[in-house]
Amino acid sequence: MFVILGANGKVGRHSIEALRRLGAPVRAVIRNAGHAAALQALGCDIAMADIHDGEALHHALREAQAVQIICPISPRSDDASAEMQASIEAISAALANAGPGSVLAISDYGAHHTRDTGIALTFHHLEAALRGLGLPLTLVRSAEHMQNWARLLPRAIETGVLPSLHHPVTKLFPTISAADLGEIAAQLLTTGAKDGLRIFHAEGPERYSTADVASALATLTGREIVARALPRAQWLPALAQGGLSTSYAQLVADMYDAHNAGRIDVEAAIGNVRRGDTGLHQALAAMLGPPKSTLIPQG
Repeated sequence: MFVILGANGKVGRHSIEALRRLGAPVRAVIRNAGHAAALQALGCDIAMADIHDGEALHHALREAQAVQIICPISPRSDDASAEMQASIEAISAALANAGPGSVLAISDYGAHHTRDTGIALTFHHLEAALRGLGLPLTLVRSAEHMQNWARLLPRAIETGVLPSLHHPVTKLFPTISAADLGEIAAQLLTTGAKDGLRIFHAEGPERYSTADVASALATLTGREIVARALPRAQWLPALAQGGLSTSYAQLVADMYDAHNAGRIDVEAAIGNVRRGDTGLHQALAAMLGPPKSTLIPQG
């Protein structure tokens, strides 16, 4: 049985779809019963469990050949780091208790650094906790998700300006479609580590800049759109205006400081990059949806 925590998320859902195409048995772990029907339609066994409910989570992990985890973090949490740490501890305790055949964790580029990387640092703590369990472990360090641009697209289309925390806007950075990440994770899950530790990095077919994102968006919408670096002093107010808590916004800002310093990348000593097939243009087109047709009055 392959057990997927975070089954209703973008990555978890695509991992499930890939596993089911292979005919693999999947148990989807969810917190909201409203998501059960869609996952059952894919042929999943369903387990209801909050990650902080040790008994429910232990039950969900029973007879697991392999477990895929992605550690949740709330962008509105008053103390995002503390919340993430509590989640890490809860998941680690459940895994230690259940003793699955192997574990695959979705981590983050930059997780090998021990300080000053914001959100990536929370994944460093996740990796350290999982390594301490002594279970066969696969770490999939993910590049930035292409889908992260979705919340900025309507404003960019409206104003013609795509703001960027990547400085300069011509700087290339690793990124990946969430669908490709889910597929890569599923492939690695089915060839789970027999013992010890495996580390992979996952990114798309090529690297892009914010200027590339603006150009692709302009092509797709037929509008003039330019990329513009958001001044560092405006980052925290802009992130707060976007609905992020002060705590989470600071983690994001710290991460982009590290990104712009060239620290959020493949760990050189590891290498081992798996590449998805989805390009930026294709991912943005999917986010925008089908073009709206223009109705021409008949008469």
